[in-house]
Amino acid sequence: MHPDKDNWLGTLLIVASAIAYSLSGYFTRLVDHDVWTILFWRGIFGGVFLGAYIAWRHRPDLLDSVRAMGWPGLWVTILSAAATICFINALRLTPVADVMTIHAAIPFMTAVLALVIAGEKEDWTTWAASIAALAGVAIIVNPQASAGHLAGYAFAVGMALSYAAVMVVIRKNRHVSMLPAACLSAFLCALIALPFASPAHVTATSLFNLFLFGTVQFGLGLLLMTTGTRLISATRSALIGSMENPLAPLWVWLAFSERPSLSAWIGGSIVMTAVVVDVLVKSTRKRDLAGDVEQMSPSPPLSR
Repeated sequence: MHPDKDNWLGTLLIVASAIAYSLSGYFTRLVDHDVWTILFWRGIFGGVFLGAYIAWRHRPDLLDSVRAMGWPGLWVTILSAAATICFINALRLTPVADVMTIHAAIPFMTAVLALVIAGEKEDWTTWAASIAALAGVAIIVNPQASAGHLAGYAFAVGMALSYAAVMVVIRKNRHVSMLPAACLSAFLCALIALPFASPAHVTATSLFNLFLFGTVQFGLGLLLMTTGTRLISATRSALIGSMENPLAPLWVWLAFSERPSLSAWIGGSIVMTAVVVDVLVKSTRKRDLAGDVEQMSPSPPLSR
């Protein structure tokens, strides 16, 4: 495929992925059932969707693709399940805008964990952006909030740290596809939720909405992101993917009139600005470095 077409298609896929992921708060508000029932059915539908795709994609060597993950794959499965459980609980207990502000700080939490666990060092712009993002998160957390909101904040932080740990594990094992781990984590969520859930008490309408939650928001969002990232740079993918954070509270605002608080507007703006500036600075540096290398390379000999 032509590079321009790759770039156009990759951009379109990442935009679609961000839109799909941003529906998390909408479906959490839409389905009028307890958290554990939502987690059970979302896990079942998402796991079946991803399992069907993986079986089709890796049909000649399905077992080998699962075995290739090894212990890192097990950690990704467990941490992803923990992140999902924390995420859905946070969305139920706390305004979506607050949760997504904390969610937007995941890249910077990943940088901290990568330094502590893997010894990977980031440049000063990332650390400056991390401090700004931390300040943005701190603005939205109200110590005088109700016990439910404080619990929601705790779940949101747990979600962010779990996702950040997943990113570090995946980064250290780049040569292995962790898509089967995402599928297994969905089923693990359903298994953990089952003792506390009431899956038989779900209405037909709610079951259809949960089907969309598991397939469109989770399964399709993940597949679009995985496919799109292969066609464009990681920097561009991260920048476009950050659309999810302002879109999630927007859908909830439009559908359920859940208006973000002033602190959420301020804190969210700080975090999003930090993300965009960090990504753009890195992108500019990569282009400048590539230009310097091109200028330093010797000219090809003239043909005779």
